[in-house]
Amino acid sequence: MPKAPSRFWLLKSEPDVYSIDRFAEEKRTNWDHVRNFQARNVLRTCKKGDFVLIYHSNDDRAVVGVARVCKEAYPDPDPEKPGDWSQIDVEFVLKLETPVTLAEIKTTKSLSSLPLLKQSRLSCMEVGSREFETILKMGGSWERFQARK
Repeated sequence: MPKAPSRFWLLKSEPDVYSIDRFAEEKRTNWDHVRNFQARNVLRTCKKGDFVLIYHSNDDRAVVGVARVCKEAYPDPDPEKPGDWSQIDVEFVLKLETPVTLAEIKTTKSLSSLPLLKQSRLSCMEVGSREFETILKMGGSWERFQARK
């Protein structure tokens, strides 16, 4: 049976909590503590092999790297905020040569429908394949990504 095409996602992280540099060192992490039902549903849609843009929120506000989903959604129990939460595991693929800032994304016409601009508080969202490619090209990392995927 032919493999289904990859989907693309954007996951936000505060750089002082979990930075791209730490992720590059550790090579793999679980993406947990997502406590928004819409974002949780996005995590549940992620499939092994899908690619993820890593976005630093707060002061940095930029796409800084790429990851790959290596384990699909599984329970993320939380005794302090009980609920039906999920997490995924992702593996490091690459750090962008140049971060792609939110300001740059806002002024790029082909990225105008990006959920990041429409639902700025959402921490996990789907990204189209063309948007994914555009952001990697803006960050000077499309060829490196092609070589590593």
